[in-house]
Amino acid sequence: MGGPAVRERSHHVDRAVIERARGGDTDAFETIVRERMDAVYRLSLAIVGDEADARDAAQETFVSVWRRIASLREVDRFDAWLQRIAVNAARMTLRGRRRRQVREIASDDVIRRASAEGVAVPGAGAARSVDDADRLGRALAGLSLDQRTILALHHLEGQGLAEIADVLRIPVGTVKSRLFTARRELERALAAEAER
Repeated sequence: MGGPAVRERSHHVDRAVIERARGGDTDAFETIVRERMDAVYRLSLAIVGDEADARDAAQETFVSVWRRIASLREVDRFDAWLQRIAVNAARMTLRGRRRRQVREIASDDVIRRASAEGVAVPGAGAARSVDDADRLGRALAGLSLDQRTILALHHLEGQGLAEIADVLRIPVGTVKSRLFTARRELERALAAEAER
């Protein structure tokens, strides 16, 4: 029975639904929310590291999307636009709650994706144990916000370099460099955690 199933990338929202939502159709907007809420929540959780904060960030994402969808110019780029809003909402949520320590990380998904990408994850075979999940959570919590964001977009959401560049509005070369650095920092943090 092979390894754990890797979550398939979420499908794109139908263009006609987006167009209707742009025109103020609340049923169409509810369809968008239903189809994209899980992905937005997952991305938010990986960035903020706390379930309650991730729910707040996801809710704020869709409030912002509803307010701004009429001004969306490129309907074909809806997913990148949505993810950009989600990343910004998660960052704002985190900044607003700096006093709280990052406690929970979507560790199982990150381990599976990172392992599939060839990132050395000490103890990844037993990652389902509470100790390993806690170690990964602490390792991720020690990374910068930018590093957690780029790892989440790539390993959790399955975004390619060009897609991440579009979401974060930075050059592809910068994405490649930051992803390399984030992976290296995660490996170091995991190695340090394994030695504890």
